Parts: sequence; structure tokens; C-alpha cells
Amino acid sequence: MINMQRAAIFVAVVEAGSFTDAAQTLGLTKAVVSASIKVLEKELGVSLLSRSTRHVSTTDTGERFYQHCLRLLQEAERVLDDIRSDHSGLSGSLRITTTAEYGVRVVVPALAAFRARHPQLRIQHVSSSQNDDLISGRFDVAIRLGHLADSSHHARLIDRFDIYPVASPDYLNTLGEQVVVGLAQLAKANWIAHSRLSTPLSWQVTTPEKEKVIFSADSPAMIMADSASSLLAFTLQGAGVAILPDWLVKDEVAKGNLIRLLPDHHFPRQGIYALYPHTRHVPEKVRAFIDFLQNRIENMDARDIPA
Repeated sequence: MINMQRAAIFVAVVEAGSFTDAAQTLGLTKAVVSASIKVLEKELGVSLLSRSTRHVSTTDTGERFYQHCLRLLQEAERVLDDIRSDHSGLSGSLRITTTAEYGVRVVVPALAAFRARHPQLRIQHVSSSQNDDLISGRFDVAIRLGHLADSSHHARLIDRFDIYPVASPDYLNTLGEQVVVGLAQLAKANWIAHSRLSTPLSWQVTTPEKEKVIFSADSPAMIMADSASSLLAFTLQGAGVAILPDWLVKDEVAKGNLIRLLPDHHFPRQGIYALYPHTRHVPEKVRAFIDFLQNRIENMDARDIPA
């Protein structure tokens, strides 16, 4: 039987990288922390940490044990949160990661409204353009956009959205054109592309005749960026063409700051997914927030999504 307190101390040492820093984080003495790790290693009969003068790191066995401890502690916290919620509503913490752009526009307002219903719940929102690991990041939920890769986590499709190529009037003026008339012309553009996509300049496109064709740019991207907001900023500055989500650019298109190119061609719709750890016990706060977010999006006309 693993002692939960010693497991928590071990996790704190690994994450702090030293006994001293872990002791400060936990409000314990260094001696207590060191003694707890020694007892844990003796109970398991293995060495979990490699020690140097100023730093500790996990052994191979210690790294595996660290991952197991993370899952164990998270599962224990979820069970306790659910037991408390039976008596006082949702409580504890809800830790969520999203991209900055979609988070600000959709998820953060939903989180604020959700917490207003559950005042005992603490919200932690992390904006990241990276696909952070749910376990090591201790996230309850991750909101992912685009095409969902194979995952060991649970995933629920929340919604779908359109993407399409856009450019500024200034950029189109440099071409001597205000309208791009076909995929061949579009392929010759100066492209601004998302660096985290594996094939950012190759897409399956449905033509006005309902034919599916593969569109590819003629040249590599002139500008690469790792966030949709950066792609949007480059595009507004007249740097070229970018393929961006409707929820991000629709207001700029409505104002005339951007022009949607080839509106009779359709690029593949993208998904919005809620991912949460694959555990036997899914916390009520996770189920409740995902339901709340999905209902909020379903009841929100696309024009009402704030920009």
C-alpha cells in the first residue's frame, strides 16, 4: 500500500528538483522530506532519485513511479471533490488548458459563467499553443481545435467550425487584383502558415462542382508563425494569404479589413474537442463543465461569439 503523503512529497521533490525547494513548497523541513523519500525507497526496494550536491533527478524507475504517483494523486483528488460536491456543490479546482485565441473568445467567458454557478470552485486557465500533456500538466480538461490525433484520453466533440483563406485589400492590390478567381491563382500567393501543422499548405478542398481536390501552394510559406493570432496579425498587415478559422476572422471580414478568397470553395471543417484523462472515475466538475460549454456553444449564434 502506497502512503499518499509520501507519494505527494516524492512528486514535489521531482517537480522542484531539490529537497530544499520541495520542503519550502510543502511547508516542511528538509529533514522530513529527505526522510520520507528514504522510507519510500526502502519500502519499494528501489532507488527513485539520483542525488547530486544541488540537484536531484529521477532514475528510470523513479520516472515511471512519478507518472504513476501523478495519476494516483489526481484520482484521489477527483474522488474527494465529488464526495464534497454531494454536500456543497462543485468545489476544488478545475484546471483547463486552451489556445489563447479560442480561450479568450469562448472558453474564458464560459468558465466565468460556470464558476458563477459554483462559487466554491477554483478555476485555473492556462493558455498554450502547445499540446500540453494532460497528466504531467495536471489538467482536468484540454480544449483542442482542428484534427484530433490518436490519444489515450477521452475526447468529446463539442462543435465544428469553418476555415478559409483570407488576405487584406492591400495585399491583393499588390497583385493588381481584388478577386482571386481559382485555386491555381491562389497557389501562387505569398503564404503565411501555421508552423505546428504537419502540412500547412496542403488541403483537401471541395470545389463548387462538389469535387474533392488536393490544393497545394506552389512555394513554401514566406512567413511561419505558431499561433493563429500571429497569422491574423501578419495577414492584416498585408503580408500575404493565410487559412484561418471563421470565429477568428469573421469580424475583420465584415469590416472589410480582410477578404475571404474563393468563398465558393470549401476547406475541411475543423473540430473543437474536450479532452480529459482516461480514468475510471471522471469527476463531476469535468462532466458538468463540458456539458455547460457544449450547451453554451450550441445556444450561441455564430454572430454572437465575441471577437
